[in-house]
Amino acid sequence: MKYVDRHDPETRTWVAEAIRRVEADAHRSCDTHLHVFPLPSRWGVNLYLKDESVHPTGSLKHRLARSLFLYGLANGWIGPRTTVVEASSGSTAVSEAYFARLIGLPFIAVMPASTSREKIALIEFYGGKCHLVDDPGTIYEESHRLAVETGGHFMDQFTYAERATDWRGNNNIAESIFNQMEMEPHPEPTWIVVGAGTGGTSSTIGRYIRYRRYATRLAVVDPEGSAFYSSWCSGDATATAPGSRIEGIGRPRVEPSFMPTVIDRMLQVPDALSIAAMRWVREVTGRDVGGSTGTNVAAAVQLLREMREAGERGSVVTLICDGGERYRDTYDNDAWLAGHGLDIDPHLVGLRSFLTEP
Repeated sequence: MKYVDRHDPETRTWVAEAIRRVEADAHRSCDTHLHVFPLPSRWGVNLYLKDESVHPTGSLKHRLARSLFLYGLANGWIGPRTTVVEASSGSTAVSEAYFARLIGLPFIAVMPASTSREKIALIEFYGGKCHLVDDPGTIYEESHRLAVETGGHFMDQFTYAERATDWRGNNNIAESIFNQMEMEPHPEPTWIVVGAGTGGTSSTIGRYIRYRRYATRLAVVDPEGSAFYSSWCSGDATATAPGSRIEGIGRPRVEPSFMPTVIDRMLQVPDALSIAAMRWVREVTGRDVGGSTGTNVAAAVQLLREMREAGERGSVVTLICDGGERYRDTYDNDAWLAGHGLDIDPHLVGLRSFLTEP
């Protein structure tokens, strides 16, 4: 009888402890809040914002980073001496730097040079290193190179996001939304609205809706400059685009984790409208949100208008992806907007008039 035994009890013990630490982080964190957006009660429609900015690392990507680490650990890809490498526009890298520090591993984030200073500072605060590239299209190649060079592991969120999260439940974001909506006037949302960066969140929610046999429709919103919208409309999975100015969503290519078949509608939102909606949310709710949240809310307003015009009652749920404090030098800076040719004033006028519509 021949056999090969590669069992390494020391590594297995380390992995078990690493998984315990990552799971313990989830146990220490309460579920995220679902806020009611103030709309006139006479309309018969409701808007809810699920606040993912309250995670320990301040964004929706905390869920993804936790799932990716558990996936890598359980698959045997991450061990006690692994350097973790990720390609990111910022928020995922912030969260992964947090989890790498939690289990005592080095972390390198490969990011576009245009990434906000605030996000770079957060990654470094959690002990990560930032490898900036001038051409965003090279982040994948650079990540692979660094992983080989360090003997590390490239997490590759853009490939594994849709499979690392249990879409059937296990307190994922979809299950959380439907549980929190149970006592609301319209507990089964007419629409759930999310952006796509990796495509992991839309894949999880779209699959869960079908698995639980809900009538809820999934709308995915895409910023200008992203390849997702044109690809979804044409069916061309090889579509490319310049890339998005709204950090965290939109991509220059269609990522492997993007699942077009679970999406009911896609909407494309101009960057100026996304940033106007970001500021409008702060005006109306007092909540300081980021640019991708503005993209979500702009699309939600469009869907609410359509529901009202059709005489339809119901609810719309979308996400607060992260906080506005990460964008003080960009979306929240009028000089930055002017330098990028973005005029948000007409969009602000339109959004402000929305709440006064009869």
